[in-house]
Amino acid sequence: MANKSEVKLIGKWSSPYVTRVKIALNIKSLDYENFEENETFNPKSDLLLQSNPVYGKVPVLVHQHKPICESLIIVEYIDETWSTAPSILPTDAYDRALARFWAAYIDQKWFPSMQSIITVEGEEERKPYFEVMEEVVERLEDAFEKCSKGKPFFGGDRIGYLDVAFGCFLGWLSVIENEYDRKVLVEEKSPNLVKWAERFVDHPAVKGIIPETERLVKLSKALQIKWRAAIGNVQIFRSRFHGRKRKLVTRVYL
Repeated sequence: MANKSEVKLIGKWSSPYVTRVKIALNIKSLDYENFEENETFNPKSDLLLQSNPVYGKVPVLVHQHKPICESLIIVEYIDETWSTAPSILPTDAYDRALARFWAAYIDQKWFPSMQSIITVEGEEERKPYFEVMEEVVERLEDAFEKCSKGKPFFGGDRIGYLDVAFGCFLGWLSVIENEYDRKVLVEEKSPNLVKWAERFVDHPAVKGIIPETERLVKLSKALQIKWRAAIGNVQIFRSRFHGRKRKLVTRVYL
């Protein structure tokens, strides 16, 4: 057991990456102090900027005054530092490599597509991002069969690394499915994942950690405005930059 004052978590209630860390801490039955960042990061706290000066992002785990950043790295750190059972990462080297591969795949494909669905306007614009998510589900349905080996979770009899890596997004998935009236996890195509998701959210280490859909929906509407404005500013900058570039090129050739 860790002393609560030894472990601090800097995060946001809505972040799936912070949810990952909270679940990992619960799996190990660790006490910790939770430091909640402003939802819009306006401004970022001094604690966050001091703890993660490179990216200024959550989550950050501070253990004995030493900060650890990036959610998957933090989950591995928790598993290695508090090595008593239950373990989070698989004990077999090949199974560990496989779990890390799929976790990296999820981070590269899943959340960026979810964010794009919220950001873009129009059903046609959202279509390719839904297709990416459906492709991820198809691949993970197959991965579940191989990793679980017929047991309830990716980690076997208990939730493990890959369960945490994917399951942390279930709250935001619910937002996407409800707001845009399009199911991604459907029994006809991914029966194993549908049943897995039900088991996952009912697990003692997960209950009460994944944010409520209604609360996330309200936040998503605010983020939608923010993200679209950010994209608009980038487009304006690029337009002005290319305009100046054309003028410079003209002057050179004249």
